Amino acid sequence: MKNPSLLSVLKQHFGFESFRPLQEDIIHDALSGRDVFVLLPTGGGKSLCFQLPALVRPGLTVVVSPLIALMKDQVNALQVSGVAATFLNSSLDAEESRERLRGLHYGEYRLLYVAPERLMLSGFLSDLKKWNVTLIAVDEAHCVSEWGHDFRPEYRELAKLREHFPNVPMMALTATATSRVRVDIINHLQLNAPGIYTASFNRPNLIYRIESKNSGYDQVLKFLKQRKHDSGIIYCQSRKSTESLAEWLVEEGIRAKPYHAGLETDERSKNQDLFLRDEVEVICATIAFGMGINKSNVRFVIHYDLPKNIEGYYQETGRAGRDGLVSECLLFFSAGDMAKQFHFIEQKTDAKERQIARDQLMQMVRYAESTECRRRVLLGYFGEKFGNAEGCGACDNCSSPQATFDGTLPAQKFLSTVYRIREKNGFSVGANHVVEILTGAKTEKIIRWSHDELTTYGIGKEHSRKEWKRIGSELIRLGLLAQSQDKFGVLELTQEGRQTLVQRKPVTLTQPAQAQETKIERSEFAPKTKSKKSRVIEEDYDEDLFERLRQLRKSLADERDVPAYIIFSDVSLRQMSRDYPANEREFAKISGVGEKKLKEFSKIFIAEIKKTSCNSRAFR
Repeated sequence: MKNPSLLSVLKQHFGFESFRPLQEDIIHDALSGRDVFVLLPTGGGKSLCFQLPALVRPGLTVVVSPLIALMKDQVNALQVSGVAATFLNSSLDAEESRERLRGLHYGEYRLLYVAPERLMLSGFLSDLKKWNVTLIAVDEAHCVSEWGHDFRPEYRELAKLREHFPNVPMMALTATATSRVRVDIINHLQLNAPGIYTASFNRPNLIYRIESKNSGYDQVLKFLKQRKHDSGIIYCQSRKSTESLAEWLVEEGIRAKPYHAGLETDERSKNQDLFLRDEVEVICATIAFGMGINKSNVRFVIHYDLPKNIEGYYQETGRAGRDGLVSECLLFFSAGDMAKQFHFIEQKTDAKERQIARDQLMQMVRYAESTECRRRVLLGYFGEKFGNAEGCGACDNCSSPQATFDGTLPAQKFLSTVYRIREKNGFSVGANHVVEILTGAKTEKIIRWSHDELTTYGIGKEHSRKEWKRIGSELIRLGLLAQSQDKFGVLELTQEGRQTLVQRKPVTLTQPAQAQETKIERSEFAPKTKSKKSRVIEEDYDEDLFERLRQLRKSLADERDVPAYIIFSDVSLRQMSRDYPANEREFAKISGVGEKKLKEFSKIFIAEIKKTSCNSRAFR
């Protein structure tokens, strides 16, 4: 049964007619005073889960947030929607801070965003106790866990919140967490018998692709030139790469800026603002960029280098398509990038950290090398099954499956070599050494260990070393070989691998993928077809009008000194460009139009829409 009062607040302030999955139940729990754990994918509406309760009851909702940009972004959006919200952080001067503190003392605000290190200061905690706090929401809660991909020591201090506020309900929210991390968050924050809400990790509007990296810059340029005016993020491993790639793109006529922790604070903030305000289309960034950024119209995310782990990759790709429109996620993969990542891992001094990092990297490599449906592999990592046996139709492996061949003979040669090394020497070796034996190399180790005497020595000269390494990787992915997770990465036959070797079971391998773009049509909606190829139909809307409304939106945003998507999302503009609202009553039906936006923006947008001389309806 829908709560009419909640729905009316939802429409009044946020302009939506209905809740997304789980939101209403989460809000009911929060309003009843229960602790809540929330895992919703990026773009799944986490923020509304604490913002709406703040509007329907008296008191202050405190939101713990890790980044200055996130606080500013969300507060801007709330204020444009008519919500009394503020933030406190180091970006404010002394007078601004004093003014906001006075407002908090007088109960002028419903929401306060604050960083964890400021929140836990004793003087600040004393102030909070005077401000009638009715909910504490810990956003990006995976930062609490040492097992999380983005652990932050200052978040561990939040464990003390429970003793300071024993009767205030808490809400922990994250977009990505394995079952281990979820348990750690709940235990560390001392959530009391919480309501636990876990939505699907599936982002059906995202298209996942992986290409072999061979001419990286040229591959990026080709991709971008086919997507002029689209906003996107390119993630790079190093600070130097972000700067050189951004410089090169500018030379090629693409508006791009770098972003990394080594830039001066002012330059970093300026570059981020230029991206948020659509002054530049592309931001080339290290993983320092993007956590909590609410820019809804990011149409693509490129990983120029291999991510360290699947959680980070999932969260970074999740910054695309927050508005629900189809967006693309492209990862460039090379063995060299994998080797670099392993080298960085070995620099870690803590043995436990090294082991965790190795495990996480190998899971990422298996994902990149997999020939299965990308969506199925991603969801499986988080313990979720993807129901469609036919695949998603919106990843490279489903839309352009790689050709296969009978790989029984090369598999037998590789597996037999691994077996014979163990039989002869009593120890195992890594993939490189196995490949050197198969191709008849004369290395010092081969001579020392007499591996040139093995019956498999030199029997694989029909394949190059690169081809053999790819075959070895696929045998690992198929579960016929296991690779140790230490720095040596030695290979062992699995039980299934032994059976395959002894019984000469047939093995099907894939042909190496070519670096080519998967052809998947873009649409407002994700593909739901069961066929192997995606057949997404673009929903009709007036593209010329959409572009004019985009320009209007930007000029209004610039006047108010906020990012354009805070005025209206691309979804709202597309709906206007499809439905041609002619009066306030019709404009109020547009998604994202609440009372304040209706009053402030309807006349100017309707006037622009009426300039369209050819459309699907006549204005009277």
